[in-house]
Amino acid sequence: MKRYNKSKKSRKSSRIANRIVNFSPGDYVLAGVVLVLTIFGVVMVYNTGLVVAFEQFGDKYWFFKNQSLWAVLGIIGGFIVSNLNHEVWKRLGVWLFVISVIMLLLVLIPGFSPQVYGAKQRLVIPGVPFLDRLSIQPSELVKLSLIIYLSALFVKEKAEKKAFPYMQFLVVLGVVAGLTAVEPDLGNAILITSSALVVFFAAGANVFVFMGILAVGLVSALLYALSSEYRRQRILTFLNPLSGTSSVSYHITQIFIALGSGGFLGLGLGNSRQKYQYIPEVTTDSIFAIIGEELGFVGAVLVIAALVFIIWRGFKIASECKDEFGRLLALGVTANIGFQAIVNLGGMVGIMPFTGVPLPFISYGGTSLTLLLISVGILLSISRSNNLNKR
Repeated sequence: MKRYNKSKKSRKSSRIANRIVNFSPGDYVLAGVVLVLTIFGVVMVYNTGLVVAFEQFGDKYWFFKNQSLWAVLGIIGGFIVSNLNHEVWKRLGVWLFVISVIMLLLVLIPGFSPQVYGAKQRLVIPGVPFLDRLSIQPSELVKLSLIIYLSALFVKEKAEKKAFPYMQFLVVLGVVAGLTAVEPDLGNAILITSSALVVFFAAGANVFVFMGILAVGLVSALLYALSSEYRRQRILTFLNPLSGTSSVSYHITQIFIALGSGGFLGLGLGNSRQKYQYIPEVTTDSIFAIIGEELGFVGAVLVIAALVFIIWRGFKIASECKDEFGRLLALGVTANIGFQAIVNLGGMVGIMPFTGVPLPFISYGGTSLTLLLISVGILLSISRSNNLNKR
């Protein structure tokens, strides 16, 4: 009996060891960079949110506690997912997508979501111990679930030798992007569409059809942006950042002041002046401005370099993947991280319109952080499969 138990323990230890061995050195670096960036993000959320947290909630640790909870959940979730066979998502994809669309619909129903700055984007979770006003953002779940669903759909249709599902793609994308835009959340609607189009093109869509859909999407986004005075102001501010008198122009001006004040090495961690209620949304979409102010050019470049490495590693994992589903999934997940980083940083430095999209792994936002960490877990899972196939 003792010999049997020893043998059983030995087999279990062997399986765990094999999983660890099957990760390449690049995977460990990817996991390490993401972990460091996440911890740095929690520190910056605490640092930038001290004043706002105390004023709004009477607790200077409010943002820190919430972000720490979501970070722990995301790290655990990412670790579990990294040890799963990525093929499991092929079976779960449709159900995750349906659940996320239902949650997206609930946001639009009166009573389910609080209205903040004229938008209804979150579902509040009541009764969480030690925390209050905890919420989730369904559009973040839609971004990941749509990538999984489309990857599985294209692979299934190809395996069954059916015609490319152009109409199904257009209907599904139109529904989720439309629902997200109605919240209104144009930034996430653009990100959802962009990541979906990457998967669509990589799956073998006709180039002319792809270009046509892209053109229609760009025109639709522009018309939608021009339909609101606030969004029009964002476009005008982008064209001439320092000339306007709107709140958007003020926001961008304060961001530029913060970035310009940092110099080469910054004012030092915790020494920002702009975080004292000069910059709106300082813990979320504007957090990079405080990084530039406190840690200077060097700190800003290190953050950008870390994000570039994550994106590069994700595309490398996709290029090495031999199965179509894993390749499309890795491309979609990486594109989502990349587009989010580009849109946020582009808005911060004035080369793109300001959209309010958070900075990946750093900005305050529990749903976004958790799902990004799970997305990295998916990439690690695909990479592990790649390493197994090389043997």
